[in-house]
Amino acid sequence: MKAIVYTHRGASSVLSAVDRPVREPGAGEVRVKVIVSGVNPTDWKARAGDAPMDFPEVVPNQDGAGVVDAIGSGVGGFSIGDRVWVYLAADKRPTGTAQEYTVVPAAHVVRLPEGVGFEVGASLGVPAITAHRALTVHENGPARLGPGALDDRVVLVAGGAGAVGHAAIQLATWAGATVITTVSSPEKAALARAAGARHVIDYRTQDVAAEIGKIVPGGVDQIVEVSIAQNASLDLAVIANHGSIAYYADNGGDTFTADVRPAFAKNVRLQGLLLYTVGDHALAAAAGDITQALKDGVLPVGEEAGLPLVWFPLDETAQAQDAVESGVTGKVLIRVAEDD
Repeated sequence: MKAIVYTHRGASSVLSAVDRPVREPGAGEVRVKVIVSGVNPTDWKARAGDAPMDFPEVVPNQDGAGVVDAIGSGVGGFSIGDRVWVYLAADKRPTGTAQEYTVVPAAHVVRLPEGVGFEVGASLGVPAITAHRALTVHENGPARLGPGALDDRVVLVAGGAGAVGHAAIQLATWAGATVITTVSSPEKAALARAAGARHVIDYRTQDVAAEIGKIVPGGVDQIVEVSIAQNASLDLAVIANHGSIAYYADNGGDTFTADVRPAFAKNVRLQGLLLYTVGDHALAAAAGDITQALKDGVLPVGEEAGLPLVWFPLDETAQAQDAVESGVTGKVLIRVAEDD
């Protein structure tokens, strides 16, 4: 089979196409014929980092979607031919989705509901699970999402045109919240509205705190934050008493400071989150709720749904990762095989 690999970290030029045997799944594993591989910032950052390699050779990309091709011993609930999406395929493993077949722990393989395309499945994983976790860490909020779970709540999503922002807008709206989002251009504002945001604020041309104050004078209940280094002061200014600020990325800087009095006076919860260490229970809860959301028609992708798709062939995985690193608007996907 064709696989994209790297044997040492560095720029995208370390990626190369090779031929490798198709591996048999072991106990507790499932082999998936990959149709679409999804690319996230975590993929290029892992490749470009300076930590020692954990394996002699790594196939990148955590997310993807395809068809169950073989099932290891001790695995129930799957049949050959099932359409599935996979997440964290390369977590502590060298077997990501930038290859024609990948072997994944069964716990990280989820059936796609009828009628949901592989492009949607490959766009879930890291973005949708991150969004789910960010929406379920409030002190007085739900641990699971579904219709009505966030009724009467106001959620601020920073960066509503990004992949996590897109998923957060859709999941929060599905769960009953009023969503406010911030963007950096009219084009991104249109995408955020298409995703379902009720209120969209352009932080380059508008006073975000003032605009949020007009919408919800008492402050927002929850914030899904992509740039805590830049937005900590703003977040504390607009958060409600007992609100939560869930931050999942270091966009804009790798350190932040927060004013002490506003934070403790409002009983604010500052919640960092990382999928690789969040725990199996949280991952399983997210996968279950995302499946129900898909059944309800939530989380579509494409420009008309607020998340343009940017496609590359498998041989251009390096260019795909470069596109994500450059901040391209939309979801970057790799066509690994044709959908039969």
